[in-house]
Amino acid sequence: MRIAEILPLDRAETHLWPLMRQAGITDAVASFGRTVDGRARDGAAPAWEYSSVCALRDRYAEQDLDVGVLEWRPPLNRTKRGLPGRDEEIAQVITMLTSMGRAGIPVWCYEWMTDFNWARTGTSASRGGSVVTRFDLDEVSPETTPQGPISDDELWDNLEYFLRRVIPAAEDAGVRLAMHPDDPPLSPLRGVGRIMSSLDAYRRLIELAPSEMNGITFCQGNFRLMTDDIPAAIREFGGAGKIFFVHFRDVDGVAERFTETWHDAGPTDMYACVRAYRDVGFDGLMRSDHVPTLYGEDPAEVGYGVLGRLFAVGYMRGLIEAATADAA
Repeated sequence: MRIAEILPLDRAETHLWPLMRQAGITDAVASFGRTVDGRARDGAAPAWEYSSVCALRDRYAEQDLDVGVLEWRPPLNRTKRGLPGRDEEIAQVITMLTSMGRAGIPVWCYEWMTDFNWARTGTSASRGGSVVTRFDLDEVSPETTPQGPISDDELWDNLEYFLRRVIPAAEDAGVRLAMHPDDPPLSPLRGVGRIMSSLDAYRRLIELAPSEMNGITFCQGNFRLMTDDIPAAIREFGGAGKIFFVHFRDVDGVAERFTETWHDAGPTDMYACVRAYRDVGFDGLMRSDHVPTLYGEDPAEVGYGVLGRLFAVGYMRGLIEAATADAA
């Protein structure tokens, strides 16, 4: 397993990139950052085109960073909802996967969260006055999203439609699809089904498209809200060769009400998790996620500041070195 960090392209000129390199990071999880309809900047080719993917890869290479995962996607909400225009969206994904394969980027992290992405309802003070995010279902608006309700069954049907068309292209390109859980893993939320919310859902995902290209982004914080035995889940899915990418984090609470924690201060035995990854032979990228916001940092970047990442990277490296020595 190798420690990486998500380094959005639109933060390349900030101190984030050089600090991560100074911390020993050589593997990047790439993202185009904020885009409008898939265009990284005015006048640029769509991000899924080969020229854009190559330019992305080369921008990281200039800083001696290898791109092992793309954690970004073209517009996909019509596909998730089964609306007219989904075939055009799927065609863009296929173009992107083909481009990734040609550019040597082997993993695509995506999700099936419809209408809105990960949800939090506020922040809380943590160790030493640091700031972490929290979620409380009682604070979520009861109003359905403007797009209207959609059921779990409809989302599963639409996911199957998507995978039947995309998996063959992924196989041709040699790019693995790593499905991220719904965050939080609750269904429905604001009238919208959230189907990637349990271990059984992931078993169903794997059965839905039996392919070496179909697998998981194992986001520990979300899996912690699905099961109390994270190492066992790692051994199940990792032992089957289905963990392609890891988000290393922890939470305290239950799916309906939880708080993010420092990486060393949550309820999960993180060392046991690393040993499980070691035992199943996981050799992919692992990045920290939803780090605490520390003194002097911009609260607008809660979860994705810099100082908390430095702590997380050092903690992760210590766990990996200890687990490696333990196996010797």
